[in-house]
Amino acid sequence: MAIEVITREDLNEFGTKLLADISAMLNTKPAEQKQWLKSNEVRKILNISPGTLQNLRVNGTITYTKIGGILFYSSADLNKVLESNKVDASVSLFNPKWLVR
Repeated sequence: MAIEVITREDLNEFGTKLLADISAMLNTKPAEQKQWLKSNEVRKILNISPGTLQNLRVNGTITYTKIGGILFYSSADLNKVLESNKVDASVSLFNPKWLVR
């Protein structure tokens, strides 16, 4: 049974390699997001029914493109809609707005 001695230089080298690996993982770009989504993909992402998606189209909340009977939705437009309807989470059960004077 051989005993290995780990020196400070070994630990410094390990730390440098570890930081380089972590940095490389953080700097990698995420997978490309599809530019155009079909109705079923949008429904899955938003977890909504076909009728709700139709209502969002009819009232102009979500823009779409129709080609040959297939509806396509821009992922950039969907992200804009989600961002524009974001609700601030500053109100909590322990500090409701209506109790603050």
